Amino acid sequence: MPTIAPRDLMGRWQEPAPRPAGQAFADIPYASWTDDEPDYRFFPGDELEVSVPSAPELSKSVTVQPDGRIALPLIGTVMAADRTVPDLEAAVAQAYASQLLRPQVDITAKAAPLKVFVGGEVGNPGVVDLTGDGDALRAVIQAGDFKTSADRSEVYIIRRGPDGRGMIRKANLLRGLRDGRADLVPLRRFDIVYVPRSGASEAGLFMQQYFRDLLPIPFSYALGGQTFQ
Repeated sequence: MPTIAPRDLMGRWQEPAPRPAGQAFADIPYASWTDDEPDYRFFPGDELEVSVPSAPELSKSVTVQPDGRIALPLIGTVMAADRTVPDLEAAVAQAYASQLLRPQVDITAKAAPLKVFVGGEVGNPGVVDLTGDGDALRAVIQAGDFKTSADRSEVYIIRRGPDGRGMIRKANLLRGLRDGRADLVPLRRFDIVYVPRSGASEAGLFMQQYFRDLLPIPFSYALGGQTFQ
């Protein structure tokens, strides 16, 4: 069936813009990829140690609750989610200033599993918890390994950038299975690892089926002219 060209505002026929050849994700306005490590931000479920040297009786271990807050003696709850360690230390110190003279607050995050999302042609797509340092190949193996239909040479890593925009890059994991020289890509919390069946042709379907349902943080992206929240 022939493709019908769209009309412009004057009712005239328009020729569709040519699509770049041989360029994966050519129409996706992703941010430029960067390997710079962003400041750690707290998320519900994180455990942390709050220390108040001038009042040791106030020091305690707390967990970030589902609403993003932590409960502390004397001052009640303080919002912790999406705050860095220095930001949260300053917020808690400010809250304690009404009770203590020049309070000093030290906060230490406890080690937690690295939570990532693996989809596409793997045995058990979904959320994967990695202990210690994790990479894309390890995440795929933990998610049930590649299916026979997987394209191991074009695995896509999607990450939230410093400004909240999505970043994307491609990794060749097939090479590592053959000679140990894979582009493993160290992962960060909430990264998405997508294993396609044939290049990038099914990326849009993957986004619709997995991305919005699995990602527990606000994260918008554009794909094929549509914006998803």
